[in-house]
Parts: sequence; structure tokens; C-alpha cells
Amino acid sequence: MEFNESKTKENIARAFAGLCQDGARYQFISKSAMSEGFVFISDYLKTIAKHKMAHASILYQIMLEESGKTKDNVEINAGYPFENYILKTSLQDSSDIERYEGENLYSYFSSIAKDEGYSEIAKKFEYMAEIYSSFARNLNTLATLFDDNKLYTNKNKIKWHCTNCGYDHFSTTAPKTCPLCCYPQGYYKIEIDEEKRK
Repeated sequence: MEFNESKTKENIARAFAGLCQDGARYQFISKSAMSEGFVFISDYLKTIAKHKMAHASILYQIMLEESGKTKDNVEINAGYPFENYILKTSLQDSSDIERYEGENLYSYFSSIAKDEGYSEIAKKFEYMAEIYSSFARNLNTLATLFDDNKLYTNKNKIKWHCTNCGYDHFSTTAPKTCPLCCYPQGYYKIEIDEEKRK
């Protein structure tokens, strides 16, 4: 199928717009996390925003290469969630969005691309779907820990890593302030891999 007539072209445009919006949304939530003193969470959300923008750039390049045009306008119809960026609700809401994108939306985009003969584009969408499913799991873990007031506690001794100075503390809880640099607890790295927390 000719690219400019394909559903894949429209899906790339939809994905590009969504990724740019996601990147902005994660920056807003990151700012909220920082204002609440959760520096590690803020940094993690900025990392997601960076990855979303990298994916947007990949799709932008594909669009330019495949369309053969130096300028194009693609009409899309899509919704966008507007919400208050309160960390307590934003982590779980973001997990739900990432789960939908990973398990449904990008898998759908991949299958359409495959059906239309764009196997390389289909693979890109598959890779993105895997990443978004991973984001969903991590954000869900953070949301659960946040809701249960267990961000900085664990039933077993684990390593807590200060992201400011690199000090490692082995305990069931992260220090309220780092004994080396005196930065607050929010700078300690939170283990979001559930298997490692056990």
C-alpha cells in the first residue's frame, strides 16, 4: 500500500501527537513531584518524558522519509486527558494510560502497519508497546508505594542510594536525610522492581 494513502501514516501522526503531549504531561507531573520533595520520582518522570520525546522524534523521521514530502499536514482526531497534576492520583492515572498504550494502542498500530506491509514500522510500534508496558508496571509500583506510605520503607534490608552524592545505606528504611550530603530523603532512589524489593 502507498504510504500517503495508508492508515499507518495516520497512526504515526496520532502517535507523534500523543507522544508530544505525554512528554509535556510528564514534565508537569515531575514539577509537582519536585515541589512535594520527591526528587527521585521527579527525575524518573523526566526520564519518561525524555523517552517519549525520543520516540516522537523517531516517528517524525519515519513520517518525513516515508511520505517523500518536505512538508505535510495530517488531520487526526484524538482525545487528550486534562487533569490536575497531583502526585497522589497522577502516578496511577499515568500507569493506566501507559498500560492502555502498551497493551492496546501501540499493538494495534503495529498490526495495522504489518497488514499494510510496513514491517519495520510495525517493529518500532512493538518496541514502544513493550516500553510503555514497563512504564505502566513501574508507575503502578510507585503509586502503590506512595498510597501505602511505603516509598522509603521495606520489610527487608535493601540498598537505598542517594542520587545526589552516591551514598548507599543498607536498611529497611531510607534515612530522613543523607548522612553524607545532608540532602532530604526524597533524593533516595526508590526500588521500583518488585522482585528486588522482596
